[in-house]
Amino acid sequence: MVAFHFQFANQAGWKCDVCRKSGLERKRRCGWLGGFDDGPGRLVWARKHVSLTTCPKSYISAESQSLVEEFFVRRRLGGLDFEELSARQVEAFVILERALAAERNDEQHDTRPAL
Repeated sequence: MVAFHFQFANQAGWKCDVCRKSGLERKRRCGWLGGFDDGPGRLVWARKHVSLTTCPKSYISAESQSLVEEFFVRRRLGGLDFEELSARQVEAFVILERALAAERNDEQHDTRPAL
C-alpha cells in the first residue's frame, strides 16, 4: 500500500542525495542507515490512510514497486489473466485493484476547488 500511495504523492522532497546533503536522513529515519531501535518514532510520511515513521523511499521494497508497476501495465494492456499469475501476484493485484477503486472514488468526491 505504501508503494501504491507513494506514487501519487509529491516525490520531489524524497530524493535521497538531496535528503543526505540537507542532513535529513536521521530526522526522516532513513531505513538504509539502520539502528532505529529506539521505539516507534514520530510520523515521517503520510497519504490518506497510509503513514510511516520511516522514509518511504527506503521502506518500499523492490518487489512492492515491481508489483505496483506490473499491476498498472497489465491493466493498461488489457487485463489481469489470473491463471498466469502466482498466488502472491493475485493477492497483490486484488489489493491494488481495491486501492485504485478507492482512489478514483475519492477523486470523484473531492469537493476542493481546483487551483
